[in-house]
Amino acid sequence: MKFLVTGGAGFIGSNYLHYVTNKYLEDEFVCLDALTYAGNYNNIKELENKPNYKFVKGDITDRDFIDTLFANERFDVVINFAAESHVDNSIKNPGVFLTTNIIGTQVLMDACRKYGISRYHQISTDEVYGDLPLDRPDLKFVESTPIHTSSPYSTSKASADLLVMAYYRTYGLPVTISRCSNNYGAYQFPEKLIPVVISKALKNESIPVYGKGENVRDWIHVIDHNIGVDLIVRNGKVGEIYNLGGHSERTNLDVVKTILKQMNKPESLITYVTDRPGHDLRYAIDSTKVEKELGWTLTRNFEEGIKDTVDWYLNNEGWINNILSGEYKNSYSER
Repeated sequence: MKFLVTGGAGFIGSNYLHYVTNKYLEDEFVCLDALTYAGNYNNIKELENKPNYKFVKGDITDRDFIDTLFANERFDVVINFAAESHVDNSIKNPGVFLTTNIIGTQVLMDACRKYGISRYHQISTDEVYGDLPLDRPDLKFVESTPIHTSSPYSTSKASADLLVMAYYRTYGLPVTISRCSNNYGAYQFPEKLIPVVISKALKNESIPVYGKGENVRDWIHVIDHNIGVDLIVRNGKVGEIYNLGGHSERTNLDVVKTILKQMNKPESLITYVTDRPGHDLRYAIDSTKVEKELGWTLTRNFEEGIKDTVDWYLNNEGWINNILSGEYKNSYSER
């Protein structure tokens, strides 16, 4: 089969490509990425010489470009990782999130309809469900939990999900959706919590924590997320939504302290800052459906995963510095 993987130079998409190009040597994988600020060609550079892989630079919102690409490549499966994803950025500039996350999804699905793909898979987020109270640890998001968004980012992702299901019901497009909790692991752009903590701690800089750091997130290693995506794409039921959670709820403050302890850095680096507007209190995912139907299980717990993640960043300071300096933006043109 031939796969189109959009957003493949980003954090989760690049990890997916490293996983599947090694596992499925008989399949072909085309990585499409616009290489905007969060797309880093260095994440996928070592895939260049693989016979079952190639890279194409382009924007999923460019309808003519996408149509030509589909006509030339004749994809069997499309997996849409491409998205603007940083909540703070969506608060400052909502428009780009609506364009990429909603219109881009529509453009891809229109091409899928025209060229007859066998599966379109949308990478979504648990943030479409809104949040849960801190004093009800028994409550978790299930696939039937109503959408109740808090930020322009989560609203754009929820809108895309609704559009995906509309294309399934109206046009019969063979779709699946996965909604995942907070990811961590290698290649995560240093604007998200864990790489921010690591990069600042390395320089003994102040580490900002929103509010009192009491907000709770469910953390999943990016490899476990992508194992789940692979199972859903290949074996999931058309028209279904699947939750992927890490069974690892932690407050933001606990996560920061865990990283600092592993790095032998003092907690005095922590600085509490004004809370984010509309900051969700707690996320918690119930993954029972995908576990029972597809046999998905976690391969690592948070303690193991966060240790490996911190070690990766410590062993790849050059990767972090390349981003902080802006040099990564030239990683494709200079190849």
